[in-house]
Amino acid sequence: MNTPSLNGLNGHASPSVPAHLMARAVGLACQCADDDDEPATVKPAGPVDHARIERAVREILFAVGEDPDREGLRETPARVARMYAEVFAGLHLDPRTHLQKTFTQQHDEMVLVKDIEFASCCEHHLVPFLGKAHIAYLPAGKVVGLSKLARVVDAVAKRPQVQERMTEEIAELVMSELRPRGVGVILEASHLCMTIRGVKKSGATTVTSAMRGLFKTNPMTRGELLALVYGGK
Repeated sequence: MNTPSLNGLNGHASPSVPAHLMARAVGLACQCADDDDEPATVKPAGPVDHARIERAVREILFAVGEDPDREGLRETPARVARMYAEVFAGLHLDPRTHLQKTFTQQHDEMVLVKDIEFASCCEHHLVPFLGKAHIAYLPAGKVVGLSKLARVVDAVAKRPQVQERMTEEIAELVMSELRPRGVGVILEASHLCMTIRGVKKSGATTVTSAMRGLFKTNPMTRGELLALVYGGK
């Protein structure tokens, strides 16, 4: 394959092209034959393909005009790969496992775990949205460990998400696994996709809810939940 010339008419590299971009172009020219032989999709060796993420981050740094080989950015691709493995860990977890162990308990009133902090990632811009979840259910003869509800929130949050879907997923999980008389889930979050870019409204909070069973059909039950969550505010 012919390698495109990167030299000027005088036989020397053009001074208008930065050295790190020159090196990048040479590398692409030398590697293009091998790249053509690579399948469009390559399965990672493990749950997260760190090497592939690192290559992608280097490309992003080049694309925005940075030099990924300078001291401050040299280890950034590896750091970002480790970060994505952590913040997207929920993709490789089944949140149902946290709701398998239950305890027989006659408790006719509401169980509410509120102010469960979470951090998720907006799937539209890949920037975080941060907030807290409130989960309530009306037991039907069995209860689950309180920490398990928080673990469900983490497992559902740690993946590319939208808040609306995350709210519904949590409600469906609790309803299907515990089979209570009702489930109420409320999420409150601040989205960086609308605070650091676009409309830049840093004070905005998004509230979503998903009601099942008596929380949906009985206004008094739903009102009790709202009072317990927001009554002192």
